Amino acid sequence: MKIHIKYILLTLSILFISCNDVIDLDVPNATPKLVIEASLDWEKGTLGNEQVIKLSNTKPYFDAATSDIVTGASVKVTNDDNGTEFLFIDQNNGKYTTSNFIPILNQSYTLQVIYNNETYSAQETLMPVSDIINIEQSYEGGFDDEVLDVSIYFQDPAEEDNFYLVRFKEVGDVFAELEDISDEFINGNLIDTWFEKEDDDDTNEEPFIPGDIVNIDLHGISQRYHNYIRLLIEQSNSGGDPFSAVPAALRGNCINKINPDNYALGYFRLTEVTKVSYTFQ
Repeated sequence: MKIHIKYILLTLSILFISCNDVIDLDVPNATPKLVIEASLDWEKGTLGNEQVIKLSNTKPYFDAATSDIVTGASVKVTNDDNGTEFLFIDQNNGKYTTSNFIPILNQSYTLQVIYNNETYSAQETLMPVSDIINIEQSYEGGFDDEVLDVSIYFQDPAEEDNFYLVRFKEVGDVFAELEDISDEFINGNLIDTWFEKEDDDDTNEEPFIPGDIVNIDLHGISQRYHNYIRLLIEQSNSGGDPFSAVPAALRGNCINKINPDNYALGYFRLTEVTKVSYTFQ
């Protein structure tokens, strides 16, 4: 009996030791793609003249040494009606800035990025947004009637199609909560949307308490961008769900005119935005 026990212990020891072996995985590396972060947001009450576009390259997940910032590119945005060009100056850190952009509601603009002898282009329209007319807290707006939530209210214009992006972000959080809204079934009505946080040990999330501050941005967006951001939100929220669809690479509106297969990731958007900050009481 003792001999059998020794053999069992020896076998288990070998198994545990083998579990510590280092396994080298041959992870395939895709060809780097240009990533264009071109969100030109005109906050109500400001001139909107200062804008930033960020350029970077994709890189392997485990490659921490290689820089992904893009410098040396040529970046400009053009007003499609009068041909006015707004040049974005390379700041040598992946950011390209301008201080003379002129935002015009319902105006179409074209972005052009020239990098590595290839030209990327995208076209979008600067969409207006309604004012936030009320903001309030309660225990009734969200899913859980035992935690605080915050709601905003805004009036949707009648007899026209409108699309919105709402961004909620508590001060101190790393990531924001995004919500896309279409007025397809609520055209011309008073729209309200809410944000709450539940007690979750897995994510270290805690419900709101008095004194917490939430920054809320309401964007007016185009239908094309609404379709894009909706898919992006769905994919980001489906992590760990065994019944969700397999995530796929999302193609934005940035087209490579010379080599269409080498398209850029990201999206060129123009929005008017209303911003408010709320402190829980």
